[in-house]
Amino acid sequence: MRRLLAVVSHWLDGLAGRTTLVLMVSIALVHLVSLHGYRRSLTEETTLASEARLADRMVTIMRAVTLAPEEERDLVAHNLSGGAIRAHWSRTDHAVPGGPGSQNLGELARRLEAMAPELAGGGLTIGTGGDGGLDDPHVALISFRLPDSGWLNVALLSYAVPPPVTAGRTLLSTSLMALGGLVLAAFLVRWLSRPLGAFARAAQSFSEGAAASPVAETGPREVRALARAFNDMQARIARLILDRTQALAAVSHDLKTPITRLRFRAEEIADPDLAGAVARDLDEMERMIDQTLAFLRGERRDEELRPVDLVTILETVADGLADRGAEVTLDVPDRAVIAGRRLALKRAFGNLAENAVKYGGKARISLVEGRDDLVVEIEDDGPGIAPGDRARALEPFVRLEPSRNVETGGFGLGLTIAASIVDGHGGTLALLDGEGGGGLLVRVTLPRNH
Repeated sequence: MRRLLAVVSHWLDGLAGRTTLVLMVSIALVHLVSLHGYRRSLTEETTLASEARLADRMVTIMRAVTLAPEEERDLVAHNLSGGAIRAHWSRTDHAVPGGPGSQNLGELARRLEAMAPELAGGGLTIGTGGDGGLDDPHVALISFRLPDSGWLNVALLSYAVPPPVTAGRTLLSTSLMALGGLVLAAFLVRWLSRPLGAFARAAQSFSEGAAASPVAETGPREVRALARAFNDMQARIARLILDRTQALAAVSHDLKTPITRLRFRAEEIADPDLAGAVARDLDEMERMIDQTLAFLRGERRDEELRPVDLVTILETVADGLADRGAEVTLDVPDRAVIAGRRLALKRAFGNLAENAVKYGGKARISLVEGRDDLVVEIEDDGPGIAPGDRARALEPFVRLEPSRNVETGGFGLGLTIAASIVDGHGGTLALLDGEGGGGLLVRVTLPRNH
């Protein structure tokens, strides 16, 4: 049941599902309204036809009784009775005007007077029985005054028009037509919305660093125009990224060349303290250039996606920090393979682990395997990051450390580069409180197949 609900929810979350739902509700409403109107009009037509037949039959009985001898009139009335009509001849009228249900017989009275004009002017009485003591809304008494003498008294039993016998067949036929229209509409919506899926896949692939993949410029005029605009946009963005990358490479080369010259000249400074200060400044400038270029190259992913063992990457990061004297604990399975870029993931987890060691003194790294994803957590015992500052901490060049000391505050790019790499693998990076409310817990979720 849950799986069915999940499938229905996923279907309704799409354009085809929502459009089909709107069509279903619209067709159902139109279907019910039209069926109600048709049934009502059919009932009215049936009622009018029934009244016409009753009026014709009663007028026929009245005229047949009029032509019969007086002593045979009651017998003729009896012989012509049947069904809902019971006719009798007598010298007096039995009907009393009014009574329960008589208000529904006004149309019948007009039809009788139209078919037999001699009944006008008091020759027709419609109501309930007086002498018979009848007081039943389902029984109407109609008294016809004959031209010579006496009255024809007709008891009309259960005067109600039955529902049209074609209602069931009408409902079935219209329901089948509505169902057929709905199926055709669903296929039509699916056909029209299919290009949107191609746009989404191409945009997702392009945003993840793959080469621009043009979508087919087919379909309706509006879809073709959208495809052309989308392909042009991909081409322009690709050109902008390429131009920026080439410009960055040139800037990197141009900046590092004078830094190298300055490094040689610093060696000629006689004062060792001054020479050391200049060398440290040059080292800081070079690290700043390297990290800035690494961040700006984040959108260019020269590595191809391939199966990589995340456990091996985490072990390499932990061993590198341990060799430098840092305290690192590792809790990982034997193997965890995902589709990713090895160097980029190593850079991301290296940045996160180095931050944990720098600000918390130690790093605890764990990996948990899920059915569709892997979750890596890196925790430290440092001061943590306030909830209000966590979103800002992922922005480039933001340093929550108030000092400008590179050894404590860095350049404000480590978390940003890691978040960019994780996002490029279709994952998420979250900054949370550590266990017990102390320290910082960085949780990285990566899909197995990206």
